[in-house]
Amino acid sequence: MDVESPNAARMYDYYLGGNANFAADREAAERFLAVVPTGRQWAYANRSFLGRAVRFMISQGVDQFLDLGSGIPTVGNVHEIAHDADPNARVAYVDREPVAVAHAQALLADTPRVTITQADIRDPEAVLSAPGVAGLLDFTRPVGVLAVAILHFVPDEDDPVGIMGRYRAACVPGSYLALSHLSPVTFTDDQLSGGHEIYNRTSTPGTLRPRDQIADLLTGYDLVDPGLVLLPDWRPDDPVDPDDAARTNSYAAVGVLRQ
Repeated sequence: MDVESPNAARMYDYYLGGNANFAADREAAERFLAVVPTGRQWAYANRSFLGRAVRFMISQGVDQFLDLGSGIPTVGNVHEIAHDADPNARVAYVDREPVAVAHAQALLADTPRVTITQADIRDPEAVLSAPGVAGLLDFTRPVGVLAVAILHFVPDEDDPVGIMGRYRAACVPGSYLALSHLSPVTFTDDQLSGGHEIYNRTSTPGTLRPRDQIADLLTGYDLVDPGLVLLPDWRPDDPVDPDDAARTNSYAAVGVLRQ
């Protein structure tokens, strides 16, 4: 485990007020916040979207979830949200970051119907065949796949559209995909270059994509209303200021797999 180099998952944990991070992560995160002061608001908006998406899927009858790039456990975990609505819901977390997996293992030790798998989401076959996934989720029934704030860490050369297509192929019609993704909506050139400079020093450099490229990641799904929108605008619980929504520099959507 490399604790001397900053890590995006641990930086995200820091933005959310968690304690599963190291000095290198906190230093890099503060440098990023100096360049992009709205970074922490983005993290909270992203976490809020995750909760709304899971609750929506449960309302549609989905009772099992595959959380890709689940990150470090913090308040508002998927299984907490799901079990609040359906105590029998199943959640398979997947992450490659050792600290995220270790914390999840400790947190989930006595939690039934929830697993954590250490794997790279860029290898769908390895993820889907892992005991914590294949042994928990029934892919003959609808599954809610969560790709929340993770695909911007998959570079173009790794074919993120193809990767998501392989996860889609493993699911039956009626399954759902929830996705959020960073995009250069209001970032200045200085913020883009400064942000990339910081994250390029982590193990997971970011790739921001325009809205049309994010839409490609949702190929094969029918988007539920309101479609692919700015992150806070996806079925918000409270009114959203348009400028605040734009400053999250992210889009989000939920789609259902076509019949």
